[in-house]
Formats: sequence, C-alpha cells, structure tokens
Amino acid sequence: MAERDDKHLRERTVSTEPLFEGSFIRAVRDHVELPDGSRTTREYIVHSGAVMVVPLLDDGRLVLERQYRHPLGRVLIEFPAGKLDPGEDRLECARRELQEETGYSAREWAHACELHPVISYSTEFIDIWFARGLTLGERRLDEGEFLDVILATPQELQEWCRTGEVTDAKTLIGMLWLQNVLSGSWTLDWRS
Repeated sequence: MAERDDKHLRERTVSTEPLFEGSFIRAVRDHVELPDGSRTTREYIVHSGAVMVVPLLDDGRLVLERQYRHPLGRVLIEFPAGKLDPGEDRLECARRELQEETGYSAREWAHACELHPVISYSTEFIDIWFARGLTLGERRLDEGEFLDVILATPQELQEWCRTGEVTDAKTLIGMLWLQNVLSGSWTLDWRS
C-alpha cells in the first residue's frame, strides 16, 4: 500500500497511567490529544502477541484443537496457537506451540499474515503460519493446559465456520487464508 499522509487522523499520547498488571496482560489509560486539539482518554490492553498455526497433513486434513475458553464458558474449535515469550522469534514460537499442543513437528513453514484481532482495545497481534510435512511425536502441554487434538477436512472446517460452530477470529482468518491458498488465489512462500 502506498504511504499516505495520515496526520489529520493521528492522536498524540500526552500521558499514560497503569490500570491493571496481570501475569500476561496489562491495561492502561492513555490521555490523548485528538487531531482537532481536543483531549480524551483511550483504555486498552497491552498484549505481547501470539502465533497461530494452520497444520496441513499429507492427506489434506487439518490439525485442530478443542479447548475450553473460560471467558466464554465453553469449548471452542481452533487452530493451535499460543503467546510469544519475551524476546521469542515468531517462527520458533509457532514450532514450539505446534509441538507442545499437538505433538506434531513440521518439515516446512510459510508465513501467511499478521492479524490484529481486537484493534479497538488491544495491542495484541497474531502471526499466522502454515505448516506441512507433519510428523507426529509426543505432546508436552503446559501445566494447567487441557485440550483435545482433532482432525478435519478443509470442507468440514469451512462448514463449521459457516454454521457458527467455529467463532474464534484467528481460526476464521486461518480458514480464509486456507480457502484462498487451496483455490490458488493466494500463494505461500514455503521454507524448510
């Protein structure tokens, strides 16, 4: 995209105050000056970022997870994912999370995109990776982590997205990428 002059849209942070400090997120309130010179506040969550993996088996099926998500109070279907450790390389995090959660390791990897799931109140980003040439090994779930690994065809996942069985934003974006890659509309740059 061509560079644009966005000065008329930009806000200037005047000061920041902490609101909450948790084990992996924190909340802040920024006092900002708007483009017209007036002032207001912006409250948001500061998040270190995460990765998600779209794992492709040689037979065309996908590796997915079923995991209970406490804020929603239900089990959701999603692609393997996890948060970045401080200073961790994004591809290394994707490799680690895929192996820990599913037991699979991959021969080839391709970066799809960076996703910002909640731009209105969080700094969170999710790096989306594709993995293929999978080999199954042993899972090493984190303490307190419970999830089922399931396999599905792209058509099954697409139907779950259509019917609302899959509501996770990152998995929906993963399905968008998968659909376009499989149709040949979008390409990936695979590397070992």
